Amino acid sequence: MTPADLSLTVQHAVRRAVDDGALRVDVPSRVKVERARPGGTGEYASNVALGLARPAGRSALDVAEVLKERLLGAPGILAVEITGPGFLNFTLRGDVGGDLVRAVRDAGAAYGHGTALAGTVVRFAEVPPGRAAVVTDVVLRLLRSQGADAAFGGDERIHVRDGEYRPGAFGVDAARWALLRAAARDRVLDGAPLLVQHERNPLFRVRYAHARVKRLLVNAAQLGFTPSYETDIHAPELLGVLGDHPVVLLAAARHRAPDRVARHLEATADALLAFQHTVLPLGDEKPSAAHRSRLALAEAAGTVLAGGLSLLGISAPDQI
Repeated sequence: MTPADLSLTVQHAVRRAVDDGALRVDVPSRVKVERARPGGTGEYASNVALGLARPAGRSALDVAEVLKERLLGAPGILAVEITGPGFLNFTLRGDVGGDLVRAVRDAGAAYGHGTALAGTVVRFAEVPPGRAAVVTDVVLRLLRSQGADAAFGGDERIHVRDGEYRPGAFGVDAARWALLRAAARDRVLDGAPLLVQHERNPLFRVRYAHARVKRLLVNAAQLGFTPSYETDIHAPELLGVLGDHPVVLLAAARHRAPDRVARHLEATADALLAFQHTVLPLGDEKPSAAHRSRLALAEAAGTVLAGGLSLLGISAPDQI
């Protein structure tokens, strides 16, 4: 991880804290990181918490704790410590992409699921068909993905099914995206634009990105190579969103906010589509360790997209 990558990772942590409602500040356009000074700990340090303390109306130590919670376990970061009045100190990992790709491959579509809400019991009253029913269905899935005991009343059966709301002329996938992508306080999205196969359609971009990964795997097999993360790949945006996925799922479960998952899938798809042009060899170029590693990273992104869409109850087609 380079200092620029670390700066971007810390900036993402600030953005997540703002999205979670843990901090009320403007996300800085850039976060300064520098080599730890004598007497400090770790390899790099940042005073971002001190700069955000006054606008947040919190002490720098409080802000540092909020950010530390969102930085622990981030790709490339081995340890985070707080020193002095609120400096964040970082010890970095060596193989960022490899650790992340292995974590996604081991967990599959369950990557990002965890036990942070184990012991939490949530019971929902049954809701009438419509938006509330669909949102409640997905909130149940999110809570359970984080270890919570979530159900309707005392009954473990799920009472909300796709057939209990009317997708209309838009189909189940577009209807669910229209209902779930909008935050609870916002109006439901217009379904008609979600049927257009164009990059301006976020649902199309997400599902196309997943299908694109499947095609990359087929094309790579025809060229005689398979995914295998063997060398470090510089892809900070894609590594960042994949590393953020567990935190996003936990925040979406805690705040009962499926729209956070939808927004994150859009960001993942955009990062993947910007990266995918580097995966396959060009012209007479022979497949190398870099190509195998890029393919493994793309495959991990496809797995995250499929898992996120599944939580939303939306299909992830292999081809579009």
